[in-house]
Amino acid sequence: MSSLVVQTLGVTAPVFAMLFLGVVLRRIGWIDSAFIASASSLVFRGCMPTLLFLSILKADLSAALQPALLGYFVLATVASFLFAWGWAIWRCPRADRGVYVQGAFRGNNGIVGLALASSLYGDYGLSLGSVLAGLVIIIYNILSVVVLAIYSPGGNASLRSVLLGIVRNPLIIGVAVAIPFAWWQLQLPEWLLTSAGYFAQLTLPLALICIGGTLSLSALRESSGTAISSSLMKMVWLPLFATLGAWLLGFRGAELGILFLYFASPTAAASFVMARAVNSNYQLAATIIVVTTLSAAVTINAGLLALSWLGWI
Repeated sequence: MSSLVVQTLGVTAPVFAMLFLGVVLRRIGWIDSAFIASASSLVFRGCMPTLLFLSILKADLSAALQPALLGYFVLATVASFLFAWGWAIWRCPRADRGVYVQGAFRGNNGIVGLALASSLYGDYGLSLGSVLAGLVIIIYNILSVVVLAIYSPGGNASLRSVLLGIVRNPLIIGVAVAIPFAWWQLQLPEWLLTSAGYFAQLTLPLALICIGGTLSLSALRESSGTAISSSLMKMVWLPLFATLGAWLLGFRGAELGILFLYFASPTAAASFVMARAVNSNYQLAATIIVVTTLSAAVTINAGLLALSWLGWI
């Protein structure tokens, strides 16, 4: 158990550090609202699409291809999204529903989930985790565009506007452009890949610094109830139901363990970037990211311990 705690903290501690750095930089005046707005736009429009492109490009799409597992993962993700949306309609103010839903279903699989899958299951975890991450990136972004378009200030919920939002979304474009390169193993010049890698590496530090710079005690107090509700759904209820459903369908061992890690990952930093891009309640998005990341060391390790004790993984 202690080794699992150390592994989880090893993945989440750098996230805490960058969030705290953002708080400090804003407090001492090295960054301001204008910087946060510009940096968030750069991450959304450039850095993160480049990161997704490179991630898909390096993934072996033919490896660890398990249709049943991938199919269940997609269905469980969509079901989680719909459940969170239904709960938000009942319990959440309309203006915050898009951010609430995105925070409740969108996990940080590309960083936390993949790192833990690789740590626990070695090359097999890395291979299967990469395929799952590449698939869910597309699903996450499409569903997020839909719900944010409906509830963002001045948003247009018509079918045409939602479809345009999906087609124009830089994150989806980054994934869509990468798939042919990965599938046909098209080679790009090494200097171009290196330069793109430098640019992509700005994604997580900039996004987390912006999140930290956005946090304030007043915002935390105002959004605490909604943020905790969304965080509980993300870290407790949805992983519980999705993992139990996978077990009932016969998944065991490493496959069930990796599914749990992906369902139980804290909310992705991309949720803040997208909320900011459409002028939604990005302070609520930032709070949800902080709460879920802080709780990950407890909930992920408790889940792995329970699954091990039951003999399911």
